[in-house]
Amino acid sequence: MLKLENITLKLFEKNLFNPFSIEISGGTIATVMGPSGCGKSSLLSYLCGTLSSEISGSGKIVLNGRDIQKIIPHLRKIGILFQDDLLFPHLSVGENLAFALPSKFKKKERLKKIENVLEEIELPGMYSKDPATLSGGQKVRVALMRTLLSEPEALLLDEPFAKLDKDLRERFRNLVFSHARRNNLPTLLVTHDSADAEAAGEKIIFLK
Repeated sequence: MLKLENITLKLFEKNLFNPFSIEISGGTIATVMGPSGCGKSSLLSYLCGTLSSEISGSGKIVLNGRDIQKIIPHLRKIGILFQDDLLFPHLSVGENLAFALPSKFKKKERLKKIENVLEEIELPGMYSKDPATLSGGQKVRVALMRTLLSEPEALLLDEPFAKLDKDLRERFRNLVFSHARRNNLPTLLVTHDSADAEAAGEKIIFLK
């Protein structure tokens, strides 16, 4: 469960949007919509703990019973997926995936898990491939699985479908949503596209 209570952001003491509260249970996908510049992406940065210094946030963030506001970003257990894949160019496809795996997995377990993931996203045998050789759709699949392999307790989606063509957008959106639901992750999606919100089919927040 991800609970947001009276959340708002301020830029130079001016609210970017009115305070809002929402509870997102595991496997539920809530959508945030609003005009450009209203603070949608900054909201996700606030939840991750990576908000830029010129913007201040207020309100309570509780994830599975933990108040996470004073926890450093990499310990918050929140995964985020962007519209850019942000794969590490100096690492192979498999090494990108391995980077996200918790240290509890030993060498053989890590290799087996990554091989299974590559099969799942229809990229078998591509462990050693350079990410630069992948298509856009292949890159976003690797980025998604890298996020999920880190075993987050909540998932944030910052317009991850925006740069995809219509057919690929629908396929990838279905892949992301099905994984979020299967892994019982409370998920918050930022988008401009009403089709994304309709596909999520859950709660919608309009930032004002």
